[in-house]
Amino acid sequence: MSSKKVIVVGAGNAGLCAALAAREQGANVLVLECAPEAERGGNSRFTAGAIRVAYEGVEELRALMPDLSDEEVNTTDFGQYTREQFFDDIARVTEYRANPDLVELLVGRSMDTLLWMREKGVRFAPIYGRQAFKVDGRFKFWGGLTVEAWGGGPGLVDALFLAAKQSGVEVYYGARALSLIREGNTICGVTISKGGKREDVAADAVVLASGGFEANSEWRTRYLGPGWDLAKVRGTRFNMGDGIRMALDEGAMPYGNWSGCHAVGWERNAPEYGDLTVGDGFQKHSYPFAIMLNANGKRFVDEGADFRNYTYAKYGGEILKQPGQFAWQIFDSKVEHLLRDEYRIRQVTKVSSESIEGLVENLEGVNSSEALRTISEYNNSILDDKEFNPNIKDGRGTEGLVLPKSNWANRIDKPPYSAYAVTCGITFTFGGLKINQEAQVIDTSGSKIGNLFAAGELVGGLFYFNYPGGSGLTSGAVFGRIAGTSAGKIGSL
Repeated sequence: MSSKKVIVVGAGNAGLCAALAAREQGANVLVLECAPEAERGGNSRFTAGAIRVAYEGVEELRALMPDLSDEEVNTTDFGQYTREQFFDDIARVTEYRANPDLVELLVGRSMDTLLWMREKGVRFAPIYGRQAFKVDGRFKFWGGLTVEAWGGGPGLVDALFLAAKQSGVEVYYGARALSLIREGNTICGVTISKGGKREDVAADAVVLASGGFEANSEWRTRYLGPGWDLAKVRGTRFNMGDGIRMALDEGAMPYGNWSGCHAVGWERNAPEYGDLTVGDGFQKHSYPFAIMLNANGKRFVDEGADFRNYTYAKYGGEILKQPGQFAWQIFDSKVEHLLRDEYRIRQVTKVSSESIEGLVENLEGVNSSEALRTISEYNNSILDDKEFNPNIKDGRGTEGLVLPKSNWANRIDKPPYSAYAVTCGITFTFGGLKINQEAQVIDTSGSKIGNLFAAGELVGGLFYFNYPGGSGLTSGAVFGRIAGTSAGKIGSL
């Protein structure tokens, strides 16, 4: 068998952070990427690059984003997003099921890890346009999400690959990991398939960072439930659960919310898997300023329950439950200027009209008479005692509806009107492997599996039911760095 010191399975954000951290410990590192080079980067490449980080004030952000100008600082309310707020947000949206020790690591090391990534060449920028609206000449960030990777997911991945190349990390493309090689209770390598041939590759330590099982329709149906085979896959077609399966085969403990996932509103006619030429443009996340109707012409969620980044990851699943697995988001011209850029791409299923009646007639698959009734009842329920403000939970809601809208409720009464068809797009699955605070994989007896580590979307125990936007890339980076450091210390001995 050929010999490598540390093998990292997966070449997304988590895997590359692990590889860079292992190299810092002096280990030789091989990254296995099952995709061809043209599709490298896993789910990370399909993201918009939003990354949640705890910070006390703008000066901490300036250390992370030195390109931030004085003018931007003077015209923007960045506020603060403390560790306590970050921790509480994860706890709240996961209904207090998230493992507090893992959450503490994620939150406490978020800023330090991003600063480390910046040293490696990753650039960050304020997430203007998606997390801050200009009101009275001033931007205000909301929802605890302030930072994105420069160039989005593709920019993040390219920067990490460049850093890996410069540091001497080796990458095998088209190399699918098949199984772990074990001696006693210690993992000592990986069996891979590359170029149609099997090969055993020895290692002193292995880091699994190959994502969840969201691209595997059979596993989705088995674990998430009936109907999940019908969801679109937002990201890579290669996340088939291989890393999880290999670890379970060696006795790893299944952990976390195996029946849960991150799933969003997604262009109804998007392809089966993510399209790198469109990236995250198929998402449709301005629904807090809309109402959503199903095939029966009925609303089915409180579109204004919370800021978008605290509801979007669970509302995809709600859309999947609707007849025909679709819905229409309906806007009028009062909020047109607030729509995110993804509504302006060419690949959208959109209808528009100068009248509500004309719009509803063109909503394919929708009961038009019920839709008109729903819109009329909604318009008549708006409470006008609060001023509309997209930067805060403004309390401008409805009264008398069985299903209220709690914030950002405006009458749909100013033409032209527009509607966008959405379905469910699954991002990643929440169930995975149990790890300790060194990111070492734990087996079903509660013992550590020797020299086996994990990071990224295949780590269980962090997210249940829901997810605060931007936490996934933060988790991948933080635990990737921890896993790589732990593995690298073994690989450099």
